[in-house]
Amino acid sequence: MVQMELTITILLFLVGIVLIVKGGDFFVDAATWIAEVSGIPKVIIGATVVSLATTLPEMIVSVIAAVDGKVDMAVGNAIGSVTANIGLIMAISLIFMPSVINRKDYVPKSILMFCASLVIVVSGRTGNIGLFISTVLLVLFVLFLVENIRSTQNSMNKNTAALKAAENTAVLPKVDTEKSVVITNIVKFVVGAAGIVIGANLLVNNGSELARHIGISERIIGVTLVAVGTSLPELVTTITAIIKKQSSLSIGNILGANIIDLTLILPVSMAFARKPLPIAASSAALDFPACLLVGCIAVIPMIITSKFKRWQGFALLAVYIAYLILTCTA
Repeated sequence: MVQMELTITILLFLVGIVLIVKGGDFFVDAATWIAEVSGIPKVIIGATVVSLATTLPEMIVSVIAAVDGKVDMAVGNAIGSVTANIGLIMAISLIFMPSVINRKDYVPKSILMFCASLVIVVSGRTGNIGLFISTVLLVLFVLFLVENIRSTQNSMNKNTAALKAAENTAVLPKVDTEKSVVITNIVKFVVGAAGIVIGANLLVNNGSELARHIGISERIIGVTLVAVGTSLPELVTTITAIIKKQSSLSIGNILGANIIDLTLILPVSMAFARKPLPIAASSAALDFPACLLVGCIAVIPMIITSKFKRWQGFALLAVYIAYLILTCTA
């Protein structure tokens, strides 16, 4: 009987991950189309709508967990997703695709991610994520949006000549607004949003049950299985980037996702919970420093040398594996 319950719990947990990943995919496509139809400039769509939509799964999971009183899982998912993004997903990218980069494209976001990680470590010292810490994180989030819009605008300005040529020939791309396309995108938006919410509920509830069956804390489930599960879209993007040999696509996506995870998810979760989020001693002692450590390994050498090197990938993977071992055995 117990074995059957555990099997059902694991299956529902996996169904939750699938719903979140596929629902997120539908939601991003539909949200982007709706923004374009609404006349929102592409620079704003790329810098804000897409970035926020891709982070919605982690957001919903943490908010539901926080409202249900599963604060360790809520915090663990947010911080664990960042650690997994860098220690696992960016590690894979750097191992297979070390690269020379234009430092100015990455330094602002790297600094913002480092500052956000530092604020999280400080919150561990205070014992909770309250109004002050949340305000600081939200300020960093606004700075990220401003930087995202600035960098995207600069990138678009480099193609001014091509844009003018397109205007002169009057062959400008238009958003398809045929009835069938409208219906398809509305359905994708609704189904995607529903998939994320239902999947998040399955992930949180069955993650909690899984922790009870195995005899471990909700925090461990949050920073491992839930965090990696909600980071699968970033993993898919990284694998695609490796196949297409586009390292900037992978690393840029990871940095942006991490900043949103660190600066937005926990303040929003606190707002929905209507009270400060208490920080477990184990999170303050292990999860938060690990997040800061992998961030430093990822960005500091890049800032100094203007290169992402293969050794960083191996170092990140080694630190992440060591972190998982410590987390599961402590």
